[in-house]
Amino acid sequence: MALEKALIQPLDEQGGHRGQPVRVLFNPSEYSIEKGNQYQSVSIPGLSVPATQFVSGNARTLTMDLFFDSYERGEDVRAYTSQVTDLLDIDGLLRAPPVCAFIWGKLEFKGVIEKVSQKFTMFVDSGIPVRATLNVSFKEYKTIQEQLSPSTATGQTRQVTANAGTSLSAIAQQQYGDPGRWREIAQANNIANPRRLTPGQPITVPPLE
Repeated sequence: MALEKALIQPLDEQGGHRGQPVRVLFNPSEYSIEKGNQYQSVSIPGLSVPATQFVSGNARTLTMDLFFDSYERGEDVRAYTSQVTDLLDIDGLLRAPPVCAFIWGKLEFKGVIEKVSQKFTMFVDSGIPVRATLNVSFKEYKTIQEQLSPSTATGQTRQVTANAGTSLSAIAQQQYGDPGRWREIAQANNIANPRRLTPGQPITVPPLE
C-alpha cells in the first residue's frame, strides 16, 4: 500500500479547494489537538467559593512538527518550507490569510495557520540550509453561519441540487460545515469524480454518524 502523505489544502470562501495543496515531505510523527472553554468566577457575598459561569468555548488548536530534508536533492530547503509559511501571508482576494484544511487519512482539520516556528538544523558549505523543522499551529475556523445553522449530523438525509460550478467540497461545507467531508456525499451518490457535477443533478446528503 502506498504511503499516504499529509497535505495542507487552501480553501476558497465557499469552502472549496483553491489552488494546489502543499504536500509535506515527511508525515508528522505525532500531533496534538487542544480544546478548552472559558469560565468566569463570580463572587457572591456569604459564599466561600465563587460561582463559576460558562462564558464561551474556545476554538480547537492543532499543533505538529513538520520535518523537511532536501540534502540529497541538493536544494535549498526553504523552497519547501516557504510553501507553508506563505500561508500566513494575506491573500489579495480574500484580504486575509487563507483558510486551510490539514488532511491526513481520516484527519481533516479546517482552520487558519496561527503561527509557524522555523528551525534550520543542517547547512551545506555555502551556508544554504538543507534541513529544517517547522512547528505549525492551526486554529480551528468556523463561520457564524456554520455554528448557528442546524447540522445534518443530527438530522436526516437531505436532497440538494447541484448548480453550475458547484463541487462536493462546497456542498459539504454548506451542509456539514466541513469541506473535507465530501467523501461521504460522493459515496452516497456513487460519484467517481467529485469535481464533475451536472447542473441540476440531485445530490443526496446523508447524516453524519
